[in-house]
Amino acid sequence: MNKKELWEKSAAFHGHICGGLTIGYRAAMYAAELLDLEFSDDEQVVCISENDACGVDAIQVILGCSIGKGNLLFHMTGKQAFSFYNRKTGKSVRLVLKKKPDNMSREETFDYYQNCKQEDMFDIKEAKIQLPESARIFDSYVCDCCGETAGSNWVRLQGSQKLCIDCYRDYNRFQV
Repeated sequence: MNKKELWEKSAAFHGHICGGLTIGYRAAMYAAELLDLEFSDDEQVVCISENDACGVDAIQVILGCSIGKGNLLFHMTGKQAFSFYNRKTGKSVRLVLKKKPDNMSREETFDYYQNCKQEDMFDIKEAKIQLPESARIFDSYVCDCCGETAGSNWVRLQGSQKLCIDCYRDYNRFQV
C-alpha cells in the first residue's frame, strides 16, 4: 500500500482526520523506515505507546499492532512518545514528538504535522523499556464467587476459594 492509501485507511479506521492521527501515522511510517518494519501478522512488531490518543489508531492500521495480539502495549506517561521493536532483528527505537512552533492554529498544526520532515517532528531516542516477552496464553478458572471465568494470572486464592480480581478483597488491617 502506498502512503496515501495508508493515510486513508488510518482515517477510515479512526473515523476522522486530525493532528493526533497524523502524529501516529508519521511515527508508524518513520519507525517502519528506521527499523525495516512491515505489517505485523503476529507479534513481529511491538509498539509501546505512552498515550492512548488518536495516533494509536494509525499505528494499529499501519503496523498491525493491537491489544488483542499482545503487540500493542501502553506505558501511560501522557507523552506523545512511541517505542517500536522489531523482534526479527532485535532493533528498537523510541520516537518522541518535538515541540511544534508556537502560536499555530489547529489547522496550521495539522498542516505542519502533515508536511514537516520526520526528523523535525520526532526526536529519535533509545527505547527505555526492554522488549516485552511475547504474549502468553493462561489457563482459565471459574471464580467461586461470581461464576465468571478469568485467566489464571488474574485469579487470587482466598482460603480455599479461587476468586477473580473483582471479587478478591485484599487483606489490610489498616484500611478503614
